[in-house]
Amino acid sequence: MAFRFLHTADIHLDSPLKSLALLNPELAGLISLATRRSFIQTIDLCLEERVDALIIAGDLYDGEQTSMKTARFLAEQLGRLHQAGIRTYIIRGNHDALSRITAQLIMPDTVKVFGEAAEVIMVERSAQDFDVAIHGMSFAKPHAPESLLRHFAVPTPDAVNIGIMHTSLGGSAGHDPYAPCSVAELRQTGFQYWALGHIHKRSTFEEKSCAIVMPGIPQGRDINEDGSKTVSLVTVNDDRTVVVEERRTAVAQFERLQINVSTAVDWEDVVTVSKRQLSEHASVMPSHQIVTRVEVTASGELAWCVRRDIDLLRTELERQGSLIGNIWVEKVKVSSARPRQIEGNFGAIDELATIIEKEIRGSVDFNTEMKVIADELRSQLPTELRDIFGNDLMAFETLMARFANEGTAHVLARLQNVEGE
Repeated sequence: MAFRFLHTADIHLDSPLKSLALLNPELAGLISLATRRSFIQTIDLCLEERVDALIIAGDLYDGEQTSMKTARFLAEQLGRLHQAGIRTYIIRGNHDALSRITAQLIMPDTVKVFGEAAEVIMVERSAQDFDVAIHGMSFAKPHAPESLLRHFAVPTPDAVNIGIMHTSLGGSAGHDPYAPCSVAELRQTGFQYWALGHIHKRSTFEEKSCAIVMPGIPQGRDINEDGSKTVSLVTVNDDRTVVVEERRTAVAQFERLQINVSTAVDWEDVVTVSKRQLSEHASVMPSHQIVTRVEVTASGELAWCVRRDIDLLRTELERQGSLIGNIWVEKVKVSSARPRQIEGNFGAIDELATIIEKEIRGSVDFNTEMKVIADELRSQLPTELRDIFGNDLMAFETLMARFANEGTAHVLARLQNVEGE
């Protein structure tokens, strides 16, 4: 008989909000519960598909959790699988290593949480079924700078061998190196399936003899985790072939929307075009909640009107999203350039723009003051949110330059009246 399981990772239960959704209490409520609701949908999917097991490849939690409400929620959901006879196999990732709940929570006896020493668990199967061996190893500490692969046992003979590992593989943008290893090294182990976790973007490496899957995060938490989010439904057939299917699990999907109003002739036209493009965007998206960041491209004199009155345009788009029913506007940005002036026809605002560009923005005093303000703001943020200002000096300085550009454009647009001066 085939062996079927659901593979997920990086659930980050009760992860703190990093999104501009915080500015909208109703939207914040939706996002704050999204990781839990997505996990419930994952459990529902296990029950609907009547799988044999659920595999969670690390980062079930988001860090040093102290709330037992999270523990009770998890126990309730895994208890649903226990009642259905579905086993759960969990490894701890870098975030789980900090969690007090991980060590304290008493799981049903159908739940196996692998320890910091590599183990092999033989799945209970009927005598006529092929054997299944599940190999796993948890993080003992938040950092694992060296490969864990050498700790895993060799494949169990005549069995389908499934490995569970939390790893950054060869590295990924935005992710520190954790338990690094290569796809080639994983293939050389002789395992039929590697259930990976850690990188939040889905990737698969499938060959006839081995499938290696990084399922990605099942529920995005901010705009940097945009796009469709899924788990993997895996079937190991009687002939030992492996079939991997994606199944959606996100209850709120972050998306970026580009709206071009360069052909608009007046403000009313800008609003009409923007609302129409938002509706078209919604029509091709899944039926669940969409949280969108809108970037409006405009040109000519009207571009500055759009930048100046962006708050009014956002209100119009929010109203349209409300009418559609499942579209939330997280932020509206403007991409525009100041229109060129006819030679000899420079006004006060043009002179101010020149002074800002040539004398202020490049000055030591301006940049020092801007960084002092940014450092003060960063110091007031919770630790887990401070990387909003960049993970290193280069990223921080790049962000400051972008803020300076956008700030300059916004100030000049606010100073310019409808007639252009």
